[in-house]
Amino acid sequence: MANHLTRFNPFGDLAGFESLRGVDDFFNRFPLASALSGRADEPRLNIDVTETEQAYAVKAEVPGARKEDVKVSIEGNVVSIRVEKTREDVEKEGETVLRRERYHGVQMRRFSLGHDIDAGGAIARCADGVLELTLPKKTSDQGARQLDIQ
Repeated sequence: MANHLTRFNPFGDLAGFESLRGVDDFFNRFPLASALSGRADEPRLNIDVTETEQAYAVKAEVPGARKEDVKVSIEGNVVSIRVEKTREDVEKEGETVLRRERYHGVQMRRFSLGHDIDAGGAIARCADGVLELTLPKKTSDQGARQLDIQ
């Protein structure tokens, strides 16, 4: 006795729509949305978070940002990092401007941690394109605070 299995295709009756399958392929040929918007070189705000019993340590990549461009605020267990940058590239040959490009953008990252943060003891440093935050865990009731970048 031989068993014959037939694969059931619930969409087999929709063969008339086969020509529409090319629509998906059309959209898959495009690069990511960031490249379409002309901001493929826009930096992303990547973070690393580590934890000890006393504090959280956060490292965020902020390439090309000055400490004046970076704002960090803490409210309870929510940390917000905002980087606003303006960049202008100019290529000159002699005194004739051949190309001029400008970029102004804001990257923002907001995330919550497992414990409330002691905003009074929090420290922020920015150097060499890296923002480092030391965020001690809260032991008493405190309000929101914006950090000064050192």
